[in-house]
Amino acid sequence: MSDDRAAAEARYEDEVIGDDTIPNLFEASARRNANRPAQRYKGGVYERSLVASGVVEAAPAGDYATLTYREMRDVVRHLAAGFRDLGVETGDRVGILANTRMEWAQSDFALLAAGGVVTTVYVESTPEQVRYLLSDPGASGVVVENADLLEVEDDLDLSFVVVLDEVEGYDDREDVHTLGEVHERGREAFDEEAYRSWLDARDLDDLASLIYTSGTTGEPKGVQLTHGNFRANVNQVRRRFGPRPDRPPEVPTIDSDSTTLSFLPLAHVFERTAGHFVPFASGTCVAYAESTDTVADDIALVKPTGATSVPRIYERIFRGMREQASESDAKARIFEWAVGVARQRAQTDDPGLALRAQHALADRLVYSTVRENLGGEIELFISGGGSLSKDLARLFIGMGLTVCEGYGLTETAPVVSCNPPEDIRAGTLGPALTDIEVRIDGEAVPEEQRAQTVAGGEVGELLVRGPNVTDGYWNRPEETEAAFTEDGFFRTGDIVERTDDDYLVFLDRLKQLIVLSTGKNVAPGPIEDRFATVERVEQVMLLGDDRKFVGALVVPNVEAVRSWAEREGVDLPADREALCDDERVRAYVGEAIERVNEGLGKAERIKQFELVPEEWTPENDLLTPSLKLKRRNIRARYADRVEAVYDRPKQETAADD
Repeated sequence: MSDDRAAAEARYEDEVIGDDTIPNLFEASARRNANRPAQRYKGGVYERSLVASGVVEAAPAGDYATLTYREMRDVVRHLAAGFRDLGVETGDRVGILANTRMEWAQSDFALLAAGGVVTTVYVESTPEQVRYLLSDPGASGVVVENADLLEVEDDLDLSFVVVLDEVEGYDDREDVHTLGEVHERGREAFDEEAYRSWLDARDLDDLASLIYTSGTTGEPKGVQLTHGNFRANVNQVRRRFGPRPDRPPEVPTIDSDSTTLSFLPLAHVFERTAGHFVPFASGTCVAYAESTDTVADDIALVKPTGATSVPRIYERIFRGMREQASESDAKARIFEWAVGVARQRAQTDDPGLALRAQHALADRLVYSTVRENLGGEIELFISGGGSLSKDLARLFIGMGLTVCEGYGLTETAPVVSCNPPEDIRAGTLGPALTDIEVRIDGEAVPEEQRAQTVAGGEVGELLVRGPNVTDGYWNRPEETEAAFTEDGFFRTGDIVERTDDDYLVFLDRLKQLIVLSTGKNVAPGPIEDRFATVERVEQVMLLGDDRKFVGALVVPNVEAVRSWAEREGVDLPADREALCDDERVRAYVGEAIERVNEGLGKAERIKQFELVPEEWTPENDLLTPSLKLKRRNIRARYADRVEAVYDRPKQETAADD
């Protein structure tokens, strides 16, 4: 980070930056932005109890309605009073188990205002996982989405269950209430003096939320995040993305004129802070997508100026562009040419006349249509929750779409670093935010990994210290102690490189390093990222622990495979499993793998692979809710194919040279 920008961030102050708790943060924003739009919600998706109760107007089916900040504040206040009337007291833990939607946000602010501690649960969780995530923190109640999720409280000692949607058949259950009923109780009981007393009873050191780790490397741990942790991160993000006076006017910002589309799980800390606390603190309007599957349609309706997302969604957006262009050979050729121009433009600081002319033509033919398909108003994408392919980042930037990649963890509330929009460097995580100290522990990383730098910088495990960092795990004193150095730095478990000007480059998770039987260490993440723009491959996971070479499980892009087969007159089986066993398909996908291998070192190359027919998703428990690979689960699900990778006859594999 340049000294000038670092200094500008550090000294920047405005009405959004403060030292109050999250409920007070929301109240202050609601006062400043009372008549501005706060939330947009879609009709025809849910049987909302707040609509049935007349609290909010029904949105038109397939379209959006809007709540102002004043209206949202009134809903939050009445819900807070309703939760207190149900028995929520200061420090009580209450779970939220629902999809990302307007009522999730309202319930979160209301429970925090009532003095509660919100523990988040993913809707993809199994019943056993839900019970653990509610019983481990000793939750006294839970907010659930609908009747389908209502039975999760079996065998739990809960005082109440609140359902966001209308629900029938529970009249005999005194502990079951709709959110509309909670609002009505709160509206009747609301007293502003009492409400203020609940807010005044909490300070920055008090626990605000328990967010459990994904459990990909062990049993989920409840990360303790205080009001101060969240508040500090809101301030830090604001200083990087707010309307600072030192910024050129064309640089995108997050402010009260922004509209964002929220679709990642609010149960995940990335969306909770970057797509929820930061926008509402800034007076931004937050619109809620129907689901991750309808994002393209919802973007067209909402026309957002920004969105937070994970790499997997950006990969889907790019694949959607390519599929749309494949409607004809001419369109496909123009698209691939435009992609090449975008790559070149993104890597050129001072383009010549020829490149500028090519880029202008590509913009008219391709990029402008891409931006229009994204609503036509997009100014800023934030990417987090995983490593974004450097090539994909360059493509978006070259097409005129600002994508700022960042880095964080649940334990850091979560943002540690992010590319500043005025100085984006594709393939990096940007410099650390203000008030965050980072240190590189080279001793924690194998020597050969330290030598594999991207920019000749310092490589090692990233250590972090700052006001946004948790003080530990719920009821896990030994694990808390192990997570910190003696001088208070949190051990992230991530291998990064720090460049000479303090930009961070993600290399891989320490625990995900593949250790071959030859003693070589291979980082799978950067290799897997190379497939982000490979048309023939939908998903890939590297293998190789205690084996002689790197192998892979590959989910083929079935649509791309079938399009190829149709062009070439190849008759393929209809069944996906049979398709994955077809040697012609193996050869077609293998060509793409070989092209990726060309840019890799000898030990890193994928020597053999197996195709698998099932896409990996959170619903089948092969991705985390933030769309990261659940490697252990994938290996277990496809144990036979893992063995087949290493049993396949040598003559059928890629060359070793």
